[in-house]
Amino acid sequence: MDTGAAISFNLLNQDLLLLPQKAIFWQQEKALIAADVHLGKVGHFRKAGIAVPRDLEQNDLGVLSDLVFEHQPEKLILLGDFFHSDMNADWDWFVLWRSQFPKLEIILIRGNHDIIDEDNYKQLNITLLDELLTGPFLMLHHPLTGTDLELARGYVLCGHIHPGISLAGKARQQMTLPCFAFGKRQAVLPSFGKFTGRVAIRSIKADRIFAIANDKVVAIS
Repeated sequence: MDTGAAISFNLLNQDLLLLPQKAIFWQQEKALIAADVHLGKVGHFRKAGIAVPRDLEQNDLGVLSDLVFEHQPEKLILLGDFFHSDMNADWDWFVLWRSQFPKLEIILIRGNHDIIDEDNYKQLNITLLDELLTGPFLMLHHPLTGTDLELARGYVLCGHIHPGISLAGKARQQMTLPCFAFGKRQAVLPSFGKFTGRVAIRSIKADRIFAIANDKVVAIS
């Protein structure tokens, strides 16, 4: 069902609101789900002497704040690669952000970029896990393939690959839009962070693809 800029998608009798901010609000669990925020990436590049606008990090945290205020989630589930690199000045922005939502339960599924010592997350009352089985869903960072996917204990929600869908414009120009990609046993979320690229995925007819264009979620037939 179209709910304006977002789309409500029922999966396994669960109501998922697909948001143009590249996150999901799971209504039954009052949980906000996002993948690949990559906070700290700006600081990582700036430490290397590469000029990157400073406000990109604050923008992503601002979007998270807006989603929390709008949907009032009880928990935030992060599907890996939340902080891009080792500790840098951008961590301080996140500490400040966390202080604004002390009652929000935050669960981080470890991704390949989540290398900061776990004690730093514990001090902010954030739980780190390798995976989370909750309701019909298995929350992971990396997508599963082959036998691993067939034997998964639940329908997989994951990130990591920053999925996009390639579309041709009226003037035959190609564009790759971020998307939610729902397969038979697994869904891959778009990368939440603005300072990330995207990879065009190959979809099959059984997949349900929802692209994000002009701040609106659009079902792709």
